[in-house]
Amino acid sequence: MSAYIAPSQIAERQLAYFKGKHVLVAGEAEDLFPVELANHCESVTVFTTNYGYYRQLAPHKQITSAFGAEFTQETSADLVLLYWPKAKAEAEFLLSMLMAKLGKDTEIVVVGENRSGIKSVEKMFKSYGLITKYDSARRCSFYWGQCTQSPASFELEQWFKTYQVDYKETSLTIKSLPGVFSHGEFDIGSKLLLDTLPPLNGKVLDFGCGAGVIGSVMAILNPGIELDMCDISALAVESSKATLVANGLTGNVFASDVYSDTSDNYNFIISNPPFHAGLDTSYSATETLLAKGPSKQVRAGQLFIVANSFLKYPPIIEQAYGNCETLNKTNKFAIYQAKK
Repeated sequence: MSAYIAPSQIAERQLAYFKGKHVLVAGEAEDLFPVELANHCESVTVFTTNYGYYRQLAPHKQITSAFGAEFTQETSADLVLLYWPKAKAEAEFLLSMLMAKLGKDTEIVVVGENRSGIKSVEKMFKSYGLITKYDSARRCSFYWGQCTQSPASFELEQWFKTYQVDYKETSLTIKSLPGVFSHGEFDIGSKLLLDTLPPLNGKVLDFGCGAGVIGSVMAILNPGIELDMCDISALAVESSKATLVANGLTGNVFASDVYSDTSDNYNFIISNPPFHAGLDTSYSATETLLAKGPSKQVRAGQLFIVANSFLKYPPIIEQAYGNCETLNKTNKFAIYQAKK
């Protein structure tokens, strides 16, 4: 079995495309193929919006890694290797940014699983130039193309979707970049969580903050709290920062791979945790969040999470905290609470 995900395996079959090139890797990459790729081309830079992946690549000094919502580094890249992201809007966002940055004559290789909708690159790339499918294997496709038009300039500001969320007596402006959870709507699970929360005080962590809906509502309803908001996605971090600014709120928003960059003295940890990694379902981050929660909290600190009712989180919470209450339940969601 290859240690690589299927899109990397199809790229590995086509190493001749990368020979002599300065490669910029972007999109839904999640393995160490870029490290191997560095042996077959002039240089490799990885741009990722995923902080966990950025940390995974950090020890590998033969490649350059960049983390953020926007690729702003100086680069000699002349070929983009794009791992097709699951959100079509995020693919458009990345293409617009990278083609604007690298300009005309840039070559591009796009790899991805067929179920991720990679076929839509054929239409999406038309405004930049030509792209053709050259290989398919392991339910994946491999496209090569070249930017033959002068791309339009890229402004991050223009990619925020703005929408209103009304909660209790408050109307909030939410700013959200492509691919960020709750893009354009108030999620039912988040509303149920907010309905169930007690008055908050002290230091509060909104874990997996997304576009900043939960954190903003908590800040408005509990103006005295010290609010931390974290997410593994740079697009979420930028969205939450913009949401706070749009509503005249303050909070400390930062990237964290579960608890990698958080404090350890929270009175409350509150989360509508994500359970999707790429196209697949992944619970490991949430399980770590729950299992290590007590070590990040002050005495009598409390945990509140909303989860799909079918997820087996209570035993994990029970083991970590010694208690777990179900405070609210619908046919789809449950609100769990625990006290250190």
